[in-house]
Formats: sequence, C-alpha cells, structure tokens
Amino acid sequence: MSYFSPEKLFSKISDVAKKAGVKVIYAALLLYYAMFDKEVPMSDKAIVVGALGYFILPLDFIPDFLPGGFVDDAGALVLAVKNIWSNISANTHRQAKAKLNEWFDNINPSDLQLF
Repeated sequence: MSYFSPEKLFSKISDVAKKAGVKVIYAALLLYYAMFDKEVPMSDKAIVVGALGYFILPLDFIPDFLPGGFVDDAGALVLAVKNIWSNISANTHRQAKAKLNEWFDNINPSDLQLF
C-alpha cells in the first residue's frame, strides 16, 4: 500500500511550500499531474507514486524539520522527474506551472529548471 494520496500531497505542499522552495514544489507538481496523464506508462507512474510518497512521509532520511531537511526530498523528486522526463507532456508542464503560480509570486524562470 502506498503512502501517497492527493490529499496528503496538497496538505504537505501547503504546509511547506515556502520553506521547500519553488524547485521542490514544481518537481512535485510535475509528478502529480503526470500521474493522471493517460499517456504516461504504468512503470513511470510507479516511480511517481514512490517519489511523492517519500515527499509526504513525515519522517524520512533527513527529517524536514531539520535545516536542509528538504534536500533528500528534492533529490527524490528531481530524480523521479528525470526518469520520466520523456513522458511529461506540455500539458503537464502547463498544469504544474499554473498551480505553482497560485502559491508563489514572481517565479523566476530559472527556478523551473530542475536539471
């Protein structure tokens, strides 16, 4: 059973968005919207669920309440995005950017470059 659920993800994002930063949240949103894209293979969706589940776990390798606590989360999310990059559609990018703009003002385009 996966620890991931959309409700847990958006609750986590609303709690940590500013502290985690634009790149971490953008990576999480790309993965989230890719999960609902019918063109994304199930093998990629398994990667997505694993990475998002890790992100929302309250305690992980580096607990989020510690300084630098999002480094491991960012690494897991970006690695997952990199692994499924070829299957992330332009529509998924648009959805993630639109949601990101609801939480952050004046997003620098360089913040959207994950690798």
